[in-house]
Amino acid sequence: MIIGTGIDLVDIPRFERTVERTPKLLPRLFTPAEQTLRLSSLAARYAAKEALIKTLGGSDGVHWTEIEIASAASGAPHFVLSGSTAAAVQAKGITKLHLTLTHDAGLAAAFVVAEGEPL
Repeated sequence: MIIGTGIDLVDIPRFERTVERTPKLLPRLFTPAEQTLRLSSLAARYAAKEALIKTLGGSDGVHWTEIEIASAASGAPHFVLSGSTAAAVQAKGITKLHLTLTHDAGLAAAFVVAEGEPL
């Protein structure tokens, strides 16, 4: 059963300007593994994290660096959750998260579908 969905869109040039002005945002928003990626990929991952928060219905118990977007061998993105963020997802009865990312023409987008049994 679908428990929730979330979508987010990020203007990549605006995201890049923000990071250039405030470089301390990178360690606050991204895991060390994510920080090695290009800014356009980070913009898509930021959108994914925002979309996950929307899927959950809010940010209670969610911490940015407890949400990592990794890639499977096939290249498909997926969430790697830890700490209170993983607990917040589990508390909603979510057993599976589906994620898709895209970035083109100066925009990055993410869409999340959460499956499970509501508690």
